[in-house]
Amino acid sequence: METAWQILLIGLAAGVAGGMFGIGGGAIMVPAMVLLLGMGQKLSTGTSLVAQIFPIGILAAVVYYRAGNVNIRQGMLLAVGLIVGNLLGALFANQPFISDDLMKKLYGVFLLAVGARYLFWDAAARLVQRQ
Repeated sequence: METAWQILLIGLAAGVAGGMFGIGGGAIMVPAMVLLLGMGQKLSTGTSLVAQIFPIGILAAVVYYRAGNVNIRQGMLLAVGLIVGNLLGALFANQPFISDDLMKKLYGVFLLAVGARYLFWDAAARLVQRQ
């Protein structure tokens, strides 16, 4: 059974990660809600999206903008893609044939791919440069 403190701590961890790395919902909150609170994958994803609408989308962006670390044009282009992509992703994820178990597996594959890319990208780039 979740407690308010558990939920607040998950939000805090996701907020720190969001502010530092631009991640939080998918990489922190969703797995934490599934693993620590026992929530279903779809419920965790939807709850994470609600939590991110204001704080991550606006407050952290203001801090980065004030520090001169925002490209408004690229951000707006990304936003258009995000709007369309989020709608398509949400429509797909909420089809009756997509179970929580399948969502967990798809999510795990996604995180492994991203993690492998971060771990090995520099080494692969150095190898290519040497040749």
